[in-house]
Amino acid sequence: MSGNWVVGLTGASGAIYGVRLCQVLLQQGYDVHLIITEAGWRVLHDELDWIGSRRKETLQEQFGSYKGTYEYHPIADIGASVASGSFRTKGMIVIPCSMGTLSGIARGSSDNLLERTADVMLKEGRKLILVPRETPLHAIHLENMLTLSKMGVRMLPAMPAFYNRPNSIEEMVDFLVGKALDSMEIEHSLYRRWGENNEQPRP
Repeated sequence: MSGNWVVGLTGASGAIYGVRLCQVLLQQGYDVHLIITEAGWRVLHDELDWIGSRRKETLQEQFGSYKGTYEYHPIADIGASVASGSFRTKGMIVIPCSMGTLSGIARGSSDNLLERTADVMLKEGRKLILVPRETPLHAIHLENMLTLSKMGVRMLPAMPAFYNRPNSIEEMVDFLVGKALDSMEIEHSLYRRWGENNEQPRP
């Protein structure tokens, strides 16, 4: 496999989804351009014990031993490669996506690199997938989602399934990450599909 994907992590709960997706993409040989908001770093610390003061070292520990490569772009670096439509990517996924980030993308505000890169995906007609993680949802959340959905953005709420009878948190995470990979049109074997009797191996 080859090609670039932009992966954004924001301050919504569910940082493990984004980390696991990056691991699978890199394992399959894709190149990942990673953008993490400041609130995203806070959640990575709170949920996964990542050390925010050792960002480069932590990212290397997590993602430095795979077939694919990763490049980390600081959230304030508006001049990063991914901020330009002339930089070719297969698309972008924001996983998890906070309601604040979703609102910024819906408004086209481009106040930081993540929002700007999402705006590039929209103007260039490339894949943009958002994985919102919030509950309950109020009318503004829903209106922003509808606005983006009408523009062709794929909405993939972080909702686990139970028909595959998960036995662990890891299996529940892999189901959602597998659904994200489906939207990205990337082959995987992270979960057992409906109608398949044999358990799929983890990659």
